[in-house]
Amino acid sequence: MKLLAVNGSPRKKWNTAQLLESVVEGAKSVGMEAKLVHIYDLEFKGCISCFSCKQVGGASYGRCAVRDGLTPLLDEVHNADALVLGSPLYFMSETGEMRSFLERACYPYICYRDPPMTLFPREIRNAFIYTMDQKEDHAMGMRLLDHLNTIKFYMELVFGPCEFQICYDTLQCDDYKAHGNVLFDGDAKKQRREEVFPKDIEQAFELGADMALPWDEI
Repeated sequence: MKLLAVNGSPRKKWNTAQLLESVVEGAKSVGMEAKLVHIYDLEFKGCISCFSCKQVGGASYGRCAVRDGLTPLLDEVHNADALVLGSPLYFMSETGEMRSFLERACYPYICYRDPPMTLFPREIRNAFIYTMDQKEDHAMGMRLLDHLNTIKFYMELVFGPCEFQICYDTLQCDDYKAHGNVLFDGDAKKQRREEVFPKDIEQAFELGADMALPWDEI
């Protein structure tokens, strides 16, 4: 079995990437093959609305027809046994690169039926890890989960039941005052990273290990 983890953060060594690295380690601990890809390393664009993926009987039916730096990764998604995506929240949404990836990774498989159906060849374990600087109560007040649940809907439509791990109140930088950020208490953020983030890392490890199990054994 193979797990594919996709990092939608521009940072390769910070919150989101570290959580995904732990997912990969968890998957490997139970004998899965696992790989982490940083999509900011790839040259690609979002969906160009060519509709080639919707042309019934066409050469690209159910697959993205655009050939660029994302194509090999989309092929890996197609063949994966488990998929874990990760992104920080920018402007209350995934990063631009992650949104573009989602357009090209999910939309080609969605079939316009009533109800909608997927052309993805099988159901696979999948999950999405989100990191954000907001505290949980503030995120709830901003109704961030409404957006996240929309992404969950599409992930489940295409790939099957989707798990979420949400990491709140993460540390963004070492010196908040140097960046003119007076909204957050940098010292409190650092303390939380020392006390809480290791638990998030552990949860991500367990998530990766669980990806090898069928849903009825979770």
